[in-house]
Amino acid sequence: MSCIRFNTRAQRQAMRDHSPGILTAEQAAVLHPAPQFTESKLRRLRLLATDPNPKIREAVASSYNTPEDLFLELANDPDEGVRGCVAKNEATPCDILRSLASDRSETVRGWVAVNYSVPADVMEKLANDRSRTVRSLVKWKAQLAEEESTLERAGEPALQP
Repeated sequence: MSCIRFNTRAQRQAMRDHSPGILTAEQAAVLHPAPQFTESKLRRLRLLATDPNPKIREAVASSYNTPEDLFLELANDPDEGVRGCVAKNEATPCDILRSLASDRSETVRGWVAVNYSVPADVMEKLANDRSRTVRSLVKWKAQLAEEESTLERAGEPALQP
């Protein structure tokens, strides 16, 4: 699941100052490896994707292990929350994000806009979205990218998504 970051410069500096005691994602993965993804787990995801409870389908849509055909099925789910979880999942294939950029729900399109994995052509489309909120999210994400680029040029480490 993706996270939106609202860290100030002071907070980022504090995180850098305390970083010797903080594990990197790679170090944490070595210490706490994810369980192996098996055929049994894939069958379970497929079963859960058909559950009548949309919150269960949201969990499948949020999984990095969801296969492309299930992402496609869940991207067409009648529940906005399920489609939103597909839209914000960084493992969602680009073509599915492209289709969700035209979703009838402003919330789903907004989640597409803040997904770090969304292709540039989709961002260009969303920059002209009919929703002021979606356009604002596109602008905000562009400002974050510019700030990160400025920090990198200044020699400060960029904050990883």
